Amino acid sequence: MTLTIRLLGPPAIERDGSPAPPPRGRKAWALLAYLLLADRPPGRRQLAELLFGDADDPLGALRWTLAELRRALGQPGLFGGDPVATAVGPDVEVDLAVVAAEPADPAALLELGGELLEGMSVASSPAFESWLVVERHRVSAVVEARLRQAAMTLLASGRAEAAVAYASKAVARNPLEEGNHELLVRSLATAGDRAAAERQVAVATDTLRRELGVEPSPALWDAADIPAAAGSATGPPVSGRAAVLSQLDAGQAAIAAGAVPAGLDSLRRAVADAATGGDRALQGQALAALGSALVHAVRGRDEEGAVALHEAITLAGEAGDQATAATAHRELGFVEVQAGRRRTADGWLDKAEALATTDQELAAIGGVRGMNASDMGDYPAAFQHLEASVERARRCAAQRQQAWSLSTLARAHLLRDERSQAAVAAAAALELVHEQHWMAFLPWPESLQGELELRAGHLEAAGQRFEHAWSLGCQVGDPCWESMAARGLGLFNATRGDPAAASAWLAEAQVRSNRVVDRYQWVRAYVLDAMAGFALDRGDEAQARRLVDTLAALAARSDMRELVVRAQLHRGRLGDPTALASARMLAAGIDNPALTPLLDGVGAGA
Repeated sequence: MTLTIRLLGPPAIERDGSPAPPPRGRKAWALLAYLLLADRPPGRRQLAELLFGDADDPLGALRWTLAELRRALGQPGLFGGDPVATAVGPDVEVDLAVVAAEPADPAALLELGGELLEGMSVASSPAFESWLVVERHRVSAVVEARLRQAAMTLLASGRAEAAVAYASKAVARNPLEEGNHELLVRSLATAGDRAAAERQVAVATDTLRRELGVEPSPALWDAADIPAAAGSATGPPVSGRAAVLSQLDAGQAAIAAGAVPAGLDSLRRAVADAATGGDRALQGQALAALGSALVHAVRGRDEEGAVALHEAITLAGEAGDQATAATAHRELGFVEVQAGRRRTADGWLDKAEALATTDQELAAIGGVRGMNASDMGDYPAAFQHLEASVERARRCAAQRQQAWSLSTLARAHLLRDERSQAAVAAAAALELVHEQHWMAFLPWPESLQGELELRAGHLEAAGQRFEHAWSLGCQVGDPCWESMAARGLGLFNATRGDPAAASAWLAEAQVRSNRVVDRYQWVRAYVLDAMAGFALDRGDEAQARRLVDTLAALAARSDMRELVVRAQLHRGRLGDPTALASARMLAAGIDNPALTPLLDGVGAGA
């Protein structure tokens, strides 16, 4: 007999596909969801305080509810001990399993229902309610990411018609994400239904205008008019492997030099000519280079780049080209990290690491892993990955990778308010960036250095750092760099007593952080956190409340746990009597000493 637990949508239990009686007790479903989603087995006292604090005998109420769950599930051995065991047997299917791992058959994703514990609330347990709100956002984002991944994989393997169903489901789950619409439009167009693709563009345009007040990016319309293959370039085709390699080298050199349009044209030509010549291994290499360029050098083109990278993986697998496959997997992981899709990011990076054979590739993978862990607030993992990445990059003389990982390491120390360690890493990153004349990257470590100087009270030096980072970021046209520098200028002006200038710069940072579809969600949330703190410092509670609501939803969807805690701390300053307790619960497992005074009741300002 197969037992199925469904917690997405209205909760239910099924035996061999037929409905079974639910557990008694209004908090039984809440307890079951908490146990099945827990990162580690929770203690009985913690569970009793979380869900049964209003009972005369909280531990007794917990024991009764656990027994009721065992009875309803017909599993007498479940949920025993202290801490309470959370594993279920192999004969129990749980729809939430998709949160932990990619399903073997993606078709199961199409059957998933609505939100976690749909229609349920536990008003008498405010800490649990806070947890439930966060988990609803997070679980929905994971399901959306799995749907997108399935659609991308099908699209890249030439099964565009099958991809449509998954892309449609992703749009239904999150219609305000332009990238989901673009993926659906691309699937429809590739499947040959140009009319449906154009209709979807119109639907997306109206939705984004009405709900967000923004115009869609050109990439949405371009997706309706894509060629059958990722390579499409001007000029006559060339023949011969040497000629294709020349195009590939020229394209990568042009991208590195900042001549992006010319570089993309060369890379597209290399893809097309390799396909014409039937050299599938070389076509895979060109597709990986094209995908990487679209992801890193052109803002707003991550969806197109991801499709090229998926195609590169398919071709590299056929050709046995392990190095190209590793690169493409790592770049897809980077796309997912920037978008805040943590589970799918881990999946791509796991595969990349299994394929990687060189220090240079392993250093790059470790850098992205460290970035992902830091975004999530998992500092022990972040330091482990980033320090290993720096060492590997040093060994193989990959100075740009070394600088990249050092700057991310500096950010992690900065977030923990470990200023001396952050300063050492930032200074080393800046030295390497200057040695490499890597001006396109300079605004990132420079903004981090500016924040360190601001915290140290060196206002003049901080202002100069932020202004230089802002000017260079604008020249490069990178919205992440612009946002970080504008945020810094906002805090700089707030510190020196110019609230009008501070407000203007922080507003500019928010605009820049939202400027492109493929934005770095951590930077966007970091800006919102600073804006919320500044609004509270000024006494503008109405604006602060709007900003905190946006921050809380974004941080929960993107699994940025520390920023979820920060949102709760801001709510505490807004007068929510349960927010501080919720923040403490949500901060469990975050190893950041900078949070300690805030969780002890000290206000979280800008």
